Amino acid sequence: MDNVMAQLEGLVAHYEELQEMMADPEVINDTKRYMEISKEEADLREVVQKYKKYKQDKKELEDNKKIIANESDADLIEMAKEENLEIEKEIPELEDQIKILMLPKDPNDDKDIIMEIRGAAGGDEASLFAGDLLRMYEKYAERQGWKVSLIDSEPTEVGGYKRVAIMITGDKVYSKLKYENGAHRVQRIPVTESQGRVHTSLLL
Repeated sequence: MDNVMAQLEGLVAHYEELQEMMADPEVINDTKRYMEISKEEADLREVVQKYKKYKQDKKELEDNKKIIANESDADLIEMAKEENLEIEKEIPELEDQIKILMLPKDPNDDKDIIMEIRGAAGGDEASLFAGDLLRMYEKYAERQGWKVSLIDSEPTEVGGYKRVAIMITGDKVYSKLKYENGAHRVQRIPVTESQGRVHTSLLL
């Protein structure tokens, strides 16, 4: 993470330069240049925000450790310990997110996608799982501000899908969903099961 942090410090400095340039009247009056700088600023925004949050968490973690070591107020110490429990969970997540954001940019990252969910094994339960997976992606897309359009579907009598295809359009759709390809497997007691037996379903 140390090498990555050194690179991130450089990115933050460059990001702040870009923001200053976007406020420059000469840049504002040059539409082409402004659009180029604006796109570069937008591409760096997420990783810079994550890194600033990471640094803030690290500082709060150390500040809370000092409180725990030096304070005599039991309530204050307990509050610092509780905050550190949350921060210690969040820091590894931020590190993983930052590492992914620092990977070389894929030329397809800004593209929209067509997603197909197809039941491979499991009968009715596989079709229900396909429906659950579809709704999960729809909710995720909604949180990202993306648009989801139904292209084709084969619904089943139990309320699921044998196959369903959707188009997802928006900002950096491919970059955030490109690792979702492949098989998805679930084991659970389905609503169609009356004897409490666990079923395995596989989707492609």
